[in-house]
Amino acid sequence: MAKDKAGTCCTPAVQPGTYKVEALVSIDARGQMVLPKDLRDRAGIKEGDKLAISTLEQAGKVCCLLMIKADDLTGLVKEMLGPAMQEITKK
Repeated sequence: MAKDKAGTCCTPAVQPGTYKVEALVSIDARGQMVLPKDLRDRAGIKEGDKLAISTLEQAGKVCCLLMIKADDLTGLVKEMLGPAMQEITKK
């Protein structure tokens, strides 16, 4: 993990206590990992769900990964782009 003057590159810009280490996972030889069952249950992740992975880069290196359920990401995109698309189609 690359560090900057304020800590890690993933230092959250939100109120303290929002982010925490939930689990440590290992990556196997095939690049797979297992999310602990308790975390999957609390996040509502079920077999067959898709996760979108976003990255944060600093100095050309990926230093932070963020996973969000693809269904939730689709909803966020629709919320953000929906009003803009309505304005465009009115013209």
